[in-house]
Amino acid sequence: MEKVIVIGCPGAGKSVFSRKLRDRTGLPLYYLDMLWHKPDKTNVSSEQFDAGLKEIMEKDRWIIDGNYLRTMERRIQMCDTVFLLDYPLEICLEGAKSRIGKEREDLPWKETVFDEEFRQWILDFSRDQLPVIYELLKKYKEKKIIVFRAREEAGKYLKNL
Repeated sequence: MEKVIVIGCPGAGKSVFSRKLRDRTGLPLYYLDMLWHKPDKTNVSSEQFDAGLKEIMEKDRWIIDGNYLRTMERRIQMCDTVFLLDYPLEICLEGAKSRIGKEREDLPWKETVFDEEFRQWILDFSRDQLPVIYELLKKYKEKKIIVFRAREEAGKYLKNL
């Protein structure tokens, strides 16, 4: 396990899992949200994002945390291991709510409210994004793909790593 992506619904705990995985493996961790978002809550251009992602993926070892469906296939092609956190909607909504007001290393600002547009994106994730993700995983079934359906499963995996 040298090149890893961690994907799943917002609020599932991708960043927490990624940090614990980094701590267990020593792999460098990169957050796509930090690549895409600026501290003033604007975004870089797609070209800047793609250039930054390319620079990360050219490294020998990494964990890349985040979905960003537009570039997911490229990341799957380059990685050797995929972790998908496919948790129930209620867990993801609660996870997203629980981080409001907290400083985070995976986002360049502190969320102060549970943004309605972000909440809707979580509600629509299993319909709009998850089927595409599973199709990509089926296409690249030669990769090591680990799907967790509960936080306890992810915790047990990390403990036994």
